[in-house]
Amino acid sequence: MSNSNPEKAFIDLIRQNEHLIYKVCSMYISNEFPLADLYQEVVYNLWKSFPKFRNECSESTFMYRIALNTCITGMRKELRRPQHIPILELKECLIEPESMHENIKEMYKLIYQLNTLERAIILLYLEEKSYQEIADITGLTLNNIAIKIKRIKEKLKKMSEI
Repeated sequence: MSNSNPEKAFIDLIRQNEHLIYKVCSMYISNEFPLADLYQEVVYNLWKSFPKFRNECSESTFMYRIALNTCITGMRKELRRPQHIPILELKECLIEPESMHENIKEMYKLIYQLNTLERAIILLYLEEKSYQEIADITGLTLNNIAIKIKRIKEKLKKMSEI
């Protein structure tokens, strides 16, 4: 990244990874936090953290970490409020491109029912991140990631059989 023009470097980074931000945000949207608001909050937090980024990890690891932490923190704030949103309403918020195969749509609906950490881990797994990258992004140990992925897969399988 160019240190001579950090604003341009940041804008380029956002443009190159816009799909990453949208994908993470789409897994955490709700009535309280619509996609546009979450996206804006993630970009704001990326901007605040950008000067501290020293290429000690990949750009995508940096961005996933900030995006997931922003979305999960937003959900925690929402969960502290007494207002409850039925899960059926949340399912409808999931972005589903028209061309998406029915099985994939069903899988994402099931994933949306997982808790926030499980959702983050399986999202990264589906993005073909290595276990080490997932551990780096989430702050969990490599062994913990392996165990959680196995359990999440089992949980999703059971959910799909219902």
